[in-house]
Amino acid sequence: METNELIRLSLEAFPNYILVDDKGLIVYINKVYSELLGVDQAESIGRHVSDVIPNTRMDAILKTGAAENGSIMKFHNHNTDEDITLVCNRIPITVGNRIVGAVAVTTLNDISEVDLLSKEIERIREENRKMDVQISKMKKILNPIESIIGNSKVIIDIKKSISDYAKSNLSILITGETGVGKEVFANTIHQLSNRSMNNFVKINCAAIPHDLLESELFGYAEGAFSGANKGGKIGKFELANNGTILLDEIGEMPMPLQSKLLRVLQENELDRVGGTKSVKLNIRLICSTNGNIEELIRKKLFREDLYYRINTVTLQIPPLRARLTDIPKLCEYFTAKVNQIENTRISGVSEEVLEVLQSYDWPGNVRELEHVIYRASVLCQSGTIELKHLNFFLDKVKLESAVDSENSLKGLTSEMERKSIVEALKATGGNKSKAAKMLKIDRSLLYNKLKKYNIK
Repeated sequence: METNELIRLSLEAFPNYILVDDKGLIVYINKVYSELLGVDQAESIGRHVSDVIPNTRMDAILKTGAAENGSIMKFHNHNTDEDITLVCNRIPITVGNRIVGAVAVTTLNDISEVDLLSKEIERIREENRKMDVQISKMKKILNPIESIIGNSKVIIDIKKSISDYAKSNLSILITGETGVGKEVFANTIHQLSNRSMNNFVKINCAAIPHDLLESELFGYAEGAFSGANKGGKIGKFELANNGTILLDEIGEMPMPLQSKLLRVLQENELDRVGGTKSVKLNIRLICSTNGNIEELIRKKLFREDLYYRINTVTLQIPPLRARLTDIPKLCEYFTAKVNQIENTRISGVSEEVLEVLQSYDWPGNVRELEHVIYRASVLCQSGTIELKHLNFFLDKVKLESAVDSENSLKGLTSEMERKSIVEALKATGGNKSKAAKMLKIDRSLLYNKLKKYNIK
């Protein structure tokens, strides 16, 4: 048998086989494939592949030169008059650096095999997702401190403080800008405390109208006011009895209510609105604020004696711009979280993306980063998040860079950047904190630059 005839027969042996030239014209299509498509084998030769297979991706292979293996493709089987799903491999043919054609062949020819494989993959993915959720929950139960994401020095110090004071009954005041995650730190304190098996009650003092806040916090007795529930209502403090209560945005609490709160903390008991009988309390108080309470005290908007009562221990949560080295860990955490919620398969973020994220000031702090990663993950769906998935965010970064002053490092060439850092260090006598302030960057970013440029 001649070689050419042997080659032709071997091509006919494939389940479905097609060969096109660099213009997308069909050079060869085997009989099995032509019958499946309902076209004449001989008449198909010389026709453009898109005329024979309307949903073909052979054009894309010729344009990009990138092979596609294991692609799911749907056809209409003209023999059975049914739709059929096949797994297809498409491979470009190159000579040197030039693409001269492409070949495609299917690997699974039985729709039941494809469906079973697809269902099995989805089942495994769903089981993995559920397992990841359970592992995440178990980690937080066994070691609640894992809920605080980051390994920067400032976060490590805060974790230590939480571990030191969590089991005590000391009141804790958590301060920090909006979006830094104050509630996460409060929740960790409760989970590490001896009260972790009891209620953790949270209330936002800024979200409830002042005339309703008192009854929400302390409850009310039957008949206390028009419209009161029969039998009265239990307040948040009673609900948190033997547990922990978080008063978020404590600076928004009106002065008259501050006086009542102070009495509750001093006497360990409360009176419901309109009530005559005191209720004994045993609670752990955590307060949080994004404002400056000392400034409120100067303006006579906050009681000084209450302030000293609630800030026995103060935790100052730094903004994200002060701990940029935590961004890789936070990205890892948020992508895993999105994978659980959206069933995406994000494996990480690229170095280019990390560089962009660590060059931004993050006015919305960790919450803003979470939203950016969430959106980018949905756009990416699987694999590594690249710069192309952050187009919606890059304009914001460019705008921020454009308004930086001429003393800022952003926008400078590497050589100019290095020179500016050296000059700032000289001007401040080697004081890195002052140099970072002069350069209008945070100290952690300055340390990264010192390492990058090998500046001693």
